Amino acid sequence: MTTSLVTGPTAGIGAAFARQLAAKGHALVLVARDEERLAQTAKDLREGYGVEVEVLPADLAEDAGIAAVEERLRDTARAVDVLVNNAGFGNRGTFLKAPMADELRMLRLHCEAVLRLTAAAAEGMRERGRGAVVNVASVAAFMPRGTYAASKAWVVRFTEGVAQELRGSGVRFLALCPGFVRTEFHARAGMNADVLPSWAWLDADKVVAAALRDLARGRIVSVPDPRYKVAVALARHTPSRLFAAASTRTGRRYDPKNPA
Repeated sequence: MTTSLVTGPTAGIGAAFARQLAAKGHALVLVARDEERLAQTAKDLREGYGVEVEVLPADLAEDAGIAAVEERLRDTARAVDVLVNNAGFGNRGTFLKAPMADELRMLRLHCEAVLRLTAAAAEGMRERGRGAVVNVASVAAFMPRGTYAASKAWVVRFTEGVAQELRGSGVRFLALCPGFVRTEFHARAGMNADVLPSWAWLDADKVVAAALRDLARGRIVSVPDPRYKVAVALARHTPSRLFAAASTRTGRRYDPKNPA
């Protein structure tokens, strides 16, 4: 039986990955901080899809949490075939307004955890000659704005790099770069998402379905939805200072304490 490990599976994109992988018959290992929500998510998946679900409570912004998941990924007796690095968060406001401790937690979660968990999983996958790693990034990776965008840009470049270095090994890599998705992400960050038009929003299940199709096709970067493919193309061909100015204005509208 194929086993998939998903971080941040209790809501949003992570929950959609867990559901769709369970629907394909994958056994699951679920990693999150909130033990109560983790247990309920596991119960729902077991009952809804009849698959084995293991829970691993861990805070991936802490060294101990990362180490615990690394250990599980290196357990050859219970091999993980698919790793989805989805856990993440955003900070409200522009640079120097977010507490430095929060910025550092973000870098550890978005960069260090992704690096270490990918390495732990890919080692065994390469030995077995098969496996897949999905790293959830964002279209923000292509737009110059603050620590969040920079961390997601790192995720994209890292994923592209390891895909090239392990080409031919049987291990597939995908950087998923969605736009605005209706999840708990914005509320948790204290962002006012109501300012965004309805057409800007994507559905988490559709995002994940597109990502799994792109993974099967061997793509390395997945930008679901034509609207955001156009946005990424524009970002790549527009002077960075123009995109930075527009992105900063949008960020101010997000922040209810710092309106535009």
